[in-house]
Amino acid sequence: MTAGIPGAEAVPPACRPDLHRDWRAIPAGARGAVVALGNFDGVHLGHAHLLRALHGARPSGALAVASFEPHPREFFRPDDPPFRLALPEERRDALGALGVRHLFEIPFDAAFSHLTARQFVDEVLHEALGVAHVACGADFAFGHRRGGDVRFLAERAEALGIGLTVVPALADEGGPISSTRIRRALQDGYPERAARMLGRPWALRGPVRHGDARGRLLGFPTANIPLGRHLEPARGVYAVRVRLPNGDLRGGVANIGLRPTVNQTKESRLEVHLFDFDGDLYERELSVSLLVLLRDEKRFDGLDALKTQIALDAAQARAVLDAGTTAPGP
Repeated sequence: MTAGIPGAEAVPPACRPDLHRDWRAIPAGARGAVVALGNFDGVHLGHAHLLRALHGARPSGALAVASFEPHPREFFRPDDPPFRLALPEERRDALGALGVRHLFEIPFDAAFSHLTARQFVDEVLHEALGVAHVACGADFAFGHRRGGDVRFLAERAEALGIGLTVVPALADEGGPISSTRIRRALQDGYPERAARMLGRPWALRGPVRHGDARGRLLGFPTANIPLGRHLEPARGVYAVRVRLPNGDLRGGVANIGLRPTVNQTKESRLEVHLFDFDGDLYERELSVSLLVLLRDEKRFDGLDALKTQIALDAAQARAVLDAGTTAPGP
């Protein structure tokens, strides 16, 4: 199993974990796995640490993750602003890069939310998944109203013959590495800090949608990608690296925000200008890694001033990419 997570490398289909969405119909070949438990939003270095500890405890077992979709917070608080660091396909790719062979993506719905802690261990982990060993963080909570904790899990696991590894959180100078800290770093405008905790630059992945073609009129055509369920990072202009559908990488400059100069939308969007690229990307999926926030979002006095600033932003983004001084990445 790898020690870290590749930056923006594509994960070959053969390396992606087998995906199991119906926990009541797990194939025989996926039973008996060693399973890490959690939401795994972002798949950061703390998650990699958990998986390494699990692999070390049972190196002969097939490495697996049991997670939930949607994220329980999305289910219980649907009106909250989007907060996800990684959507399902991104999470699956990142777990595959860590050697995970099976991903049990358990649908989190009203019925599942009412399972007691004992039902989760007995009916889901033991009977349905047939787990041989599980691992989790010390603060893992589960079951209806989070009624189960690590102590309860240890008691039931022992009674059922399931091994258990409780893994202390991985920490750096800022404290335990967590999805919450990564979200805060991105919202504060520090994608480099987020990258150090992720082990790779944070990326937004989504399909290119039609915009108003204003970027092309300004001499900087852009690919427009809705933020969707992704967290909205600090608004502004970023140096980025973009993975194209064929796996090629391109540097670029991107704006995330409301476009106050043209005031065309009330919802933030991601607009990316790719350097040295000329092609049709509509409805194709791009992965856009944020490297450095170049400046905050601002309003300009007319389109000429905006065009001048975009040229300066592009030059600065090229300099950042050429210098290679950004956080870990491809």
